[in-house]
Amino acid sequence: MPTIVRDRRLRKAIQIAISLVLVVLMFWYVLRQFADLSEIWDAMRTLTPIEIAGLVVVSAWNLVTYWIFNMIATPGLTFSQSMVMTESTTAVSNAVPAGGAVGIGLTYSMLGSWGFSKSRSTLSMVVSGIWNNFAKLGMPIVALAILAAQGEPGGGRLVAAVAGLAGLVGAIVVFALILRSEEYARRFGLGAGRWMSALRRLVHKGPVEGWDLALTKFRGRVIGLVRQRWVALTVATIVGHLSLFAVLLITLRDMGVSDDEVGWAQVLATFAFARLLTAIPLTPGGVGIIELALISGITRAGDGEDAAIVASVLIFRLLTYVVPIIFGAITYVYWRRNRSWLNSAPPLPASIAPLPGSEPVAPALP
Repeated sequence: MPTIVRDRRLRKAIQIAISLVLVVLMFWYVLRQFADLSEIWDAMRTLTPIEIAGLVVVSAWNLVTYWIFNMIATPGLTFSQSMVMTESTTAVSNAVPAGGAVGIGLTYSMLGSWGFSKSRSTLSMVVSGIWNNFAKLGMPIVALAILAAQGEPGGGRLVAAVAGLAGLVGAIVVFALILRSEEYARRFGLGAGRWMSALRRLVHKGPVEGWDLALTKFRGRVIGLVRQRWVALTVATIVGHLSLFAVLLITLRDMGVSDDEVGWAQVLATFAFARLLTAIPLTPGGVGIIELALISGITRAGDGEDAAIVASVLIFRLLTYVVPIIFGAITYVYWRRNRSWLNSAPPLPASIAPLPGSEPVAPALP
């Protein structure tokens, strides 16, 4: 056991070291390639108090959209609970290496302390993850279609659009088939289980079992939630992603980067592809990677001043990455100390419950 603990600590230390090296290298490249610190600071100082206040309001609204979305995806969750859960888990996910897994564990802990069962918590996380991934895959396609309509296609962009469209259509088709057919869900679960078992054999671990039954059982619960709230989930997802984009676009405009220098559609395309990079967890919250992708992409897309673009991206990340971590630390402490919400979750609404016959029935024993 001590050896296993040492190995885990060593792996974690290596992850932290790699993340720090990547962040330092990326920021060094940005400062060397685009603008130095004095130019960036001079650009930031051009913001007026009214512009700063406007950015704060837009950034606050962006946070609220996530709270609303999680309320929709988690029936019975109150607005205040959604705020505390969303900010606390986001702070953990963005602050530590491999924070996504830690954030998932914290989500289970918080919802469990409020009386939500593991199945309801899993349902919430899976459905919200599916809708967010659909949005992340769909946004680059929409952005590239807008650029093409404006007469700015480009071979690389068209190839990326076709690949992204294929991925999005494939994901939607698989999801739809799983919801439509219990037999397909069972087969998909078996196939996914075989694939995971093959991966586990590479690291000398045993096979997984029961994925077919687990997926068909879970399918019934997803149907209950999706059939009632798919419109609200879709609208909330779109509003949330566009609100985050609005923070970046307004920051650029406040910093003097006009639409003539860098068009909003070009910013949207860069923003959409930069967000796809977060699927690769090289650094916590994509820090360093996102900044580099946004700065290089927006700079190449137009004729804006490099220092103003770098300053805009850094302000954007300050408002949407650093501030939420600080806020999340406060909400985490509140959760640890607050006892009024313990086991307060209401029963799952009847309108969200699985349809009769949508969950598999275990075979009778002989």
